[in-house]
Amino acid sequence: MTAPYAIGLATIPGMTDSLGIRYPRLAEQLPKCSIADLPTPLESIRCPDLPGEPTILVKRDDLSNKLYGGNKVRKLEYLLQRAKDRGASRVATFGTVASNHALATALFATALGLGCTCLLSHQSRTAKAPVALNMHLRNSTEIVRFGGSRQSRVATMRRSLQHRRTWVIPMGGSCWLGVMGFVNAALEFVAQVQANGLAMPDRLYVANGTMGTVAGLALGLAMSGTPTELHAVRVTHDYIANAGSMRRLIAKTATMMNRLDSSVPAAAAAECRIRFRDEFFGAGYARATPQTDAAIRYASEQLGLALDTTYSGKAMAALLHDLSTGALASRDALFWNTHNSRVLPVSAARPADISALPEEFLRYYD
Repeated sequence: MTAPYAIGLATIPGMTDSLGIRYPRLAEQLPKCSIADLPTPLESIRCPDLPGEPTILVKRDDLSNKLYGGNKVRKLEYLLQRAKDRGASRVATFGTVASNHALATALFATALGLGCTCLLSHQSRTAKAPVALNMHLRNSTEIVRFGGSRQSRVATMRRSLQHRRTWVIPMGGSCWLGVMGFVNAALEFVAQVQANGLAMPDRLYVANGTMGTVAGLALGLAMSGTPTELHAVRVTHDYIANAGSMRRLIAKTATMMNRLDSSVPAAAAAECRIRFRDEFFGAGYARATPQTDAAIRYASEQLGLALDTTYSGKAMAALLHDLSTGALASRDALFWNTHNSRVLPVSAARPADISALPEEFLRYYD
């Protein structure tokens, strides 16, 4: 029984652009397409079977769109608008076979009248992989196998993208413009906390993949003067998610914001509070651990939350570990759910027509 434990908190009607409310000059220069259902809900959930049955806040970004939720939607509001403003007829992006970012980009690009090419690489086999591929097929995404040497990858990009009026979106959408989606998200969250008369959480737990979500949240909280510490739970290899790259991404985003609107505090980058959590990564990207599996079960059975093994399950494992060991004693915590909890209208079955799939990807149906 999960219903008695979750309490939806009041939100602010019309709060779809918290960045625009706080920094109208900045928002005017950074238009976005309204594809996210904002604000996403904020819930207060009691955690049974843990010492003292603590209560946590949960930011429900898994509900960021009725078709496909998760954290990628917020970034794409800015990135896809930029593609349209630059006259692109197609976007291209990168990811693994089951990449949430690649699928979200394809779905929303199509909805906005843009073609989409997804350059996909191999990953561990998961239940999500064939479902994602089938959703790409249903969407008529152009799927390209991406891998091999650097020379081979460059040749693949040239062959697939040249002379097609293509706007390239980086992996995870994690460039400074994509980060703006989570600067907006942090300001939205702060407004929700204030509207409900709540204490600002001491810690925020969130999955850390290509770092755009963490960078934006950290900057938005710093711009609000909020001392919340972000626990960035690494879910990808450290050559992608690391402190040096995070500092550079935050610094670039802060510089661009201040350049566009001098009222944005120049010191925001220096005031970000981030703690890297590496101990829940496990054996590799998209590889579950016993802690991940236990966290997913607990979230489903006790908290009414759907999580995944690649991202949000590892972030929840970190939060539950800290709750159970007393590391959060007398402290308030927030879990930011980055997962897409919407059920996709396709199965995992091998499709009858496989002509649009790279032959190497058929292994995900075995």
